[in-house]
Amino acid sequence: MSSTPAFPKFVSVEGADIHSRSKPDGFRFSLVSYNILAQAYVKSALFPHSPSSSLKWKLRSNTILAVLKNLGADIFCLQEVDEFESFYKGNMLDLGYSSIYMKRSGQKRDGCGLFYKHDRAELVLEEKIEYNDLVKSVPDGNTSNDNEHTNIQTVQPDKQKDVVPKNGSKSNTEDRGDPNDPHVRLKRDCVGIMAAFKLKGPSCHIVIVANTHLYWDPEWADVKLAQARYLLSRLAKFKTLVSDRYGCIPEVIVAGDFNSTPGDMVYQYLVSGNPSSNLMPNCLEESPIPLCSVYASTRGEPPFTNYTPGFTGTLDYILFSPTDRIKLISFLELPDSDTADIVGGLPNFSYPSDHLPIGAEFEIIKE
Repeated sequence: MSSTPAFPKFVSVEGADIHSRSKPDGFRFSLVSYNILAQAYVKSALFPHSPSSSLKWKLRSNTILAVLKNLGADIFCLQEVDEFESFYKGNMLDLGYSSIYMKRSGQKRDGCGLFYKHDRAELVLEEKIEYNDLVKSVPDGNTSNDNEHTNIQTVQPDKQKDVVPKNGSKSNTEDRGDPNDPHVRLKRDCVGIMAAFKLKGPSCHIVIVANTHLYWDPEWADVKLAQARYLLSRLAKFKTLVSDRYGCIPEVIVAGDFNSTPGDMVYQYLVSGNPSSNLMPNCLEESPIPLCSVYASTRGEPPFTNYTPGFTGTLDYILFSPTDRIKLISFLELPDSDTADIVGGLPNFSYPSDHLPIGAEFEIIKE
């Protein structure tokens, strides 16, 4: 196993190396989404397969920073960001990035961070998403008769992790309250960020970027679906606000850790507004914004973006609203399961998180 960080490269959707392509027809920008694994959640008990020294904050933080610096994306959508004020904000500023941060609710120590190169994009508008607001939509006195969620899988009471515990289901209602009370069930302390950027190109085009991290538990798919619906509802309103205020039709990109595998209800809903999607949602209303996945529309969804002995699968996505003004140019390559530095599970010295970074390069076509 290598002791140096793995630095993935962007691969052209046309199959050629991105450096050998012809001159761009418009303004190009890159975006990377990465669940960097909050240090608050790095416990040897959760990652017994990882070399203990690779889990230490000093090494992990420097490795994460090295990976981000090497990727050099114009916009980073990071999840599970803790130590924001003490580490990431200043170090990313030194690399030329301004930032927006939304800490999770309650006692949670991590949150979502959106970092952008201020010489490439100007922030013009932002809104924070607090999924606990879903509780306000529940009528008082409303209770659920659904008892199938009374036996809840959990990894750690205060940890929004996406691995399914190897020891199976445990009754843990004392950690998360009564799962049959929707006021309790919907209060998962998850958050997101929406931001509108004016790209510093010839056309000064506006792009909306949303970054989010949905709830982890596979047994609580209804909560994740409610969060996904709320996200796109808020995003549609934000797009209208930006359009009215700046007299334009902004492009829309949504990225994050959705804790949902390809084809499940959340994934189906996210792409349900896209007519070219081959997935037919089951009894779902159509998404208010048409979205397609970067990887699904090019190489196909990867076999995994999260890799541990307890769970291996794809949970992270970059989605964009397809229009004739935006073109997908390249995507970030991902390792195979038999790659030497992957075998045994993440994190390790080469990969500082249990998730892999995913990314895309877009081109705004000249009008």
